[in-house]
Amino acid sequence: QVQLVESGGGLVQAGGSLRLSCVASGRPFSGVAMGWFRQAPGKEREFVTAINWSGGKTNYADSVKGRFTISRQNAKRTVYLQMNSLKPEDTAVYYCAADKTLYRDYPEELAHEYDDWGQGTQVTVSS
Repeated sequence: QVQLVESGGGLVQAGGSLRLSCVASGRPFSGVAMGWFRQAPGKEREFVTAINWSGGKTNYADSVKGRFTISRQNAKRTVYLQMNSLKPEDTAVYYCAADKTLYRDYPEELAHEYDDWGQGTQVTVSS
């Protein structure tokens, strides 16, 4: 099991930037693909982005392509989400998650492929 703690959320104006961090503890981190998901009030949880275990492959939802960047530092057991050009529709609770399959090559966008989740961090973008 992996314990995940997100940080970096907050209130930002449209067009601004935030960087989220997710620190992992527990089972080995370097072989685990990581994902970011979000859930807005009244909406279902949705995939945002994911990165494979080595950091060599990434996957983005169309809604964030070109604006968000996922990265990881295995030595620090941390995955990051750099969010630029934020829009009000990006407002949500953002969750990081750890893939249940070790050494998955292509980062998954299906939530059921992730078995450990953080508590979430709120991102609010004002217009």
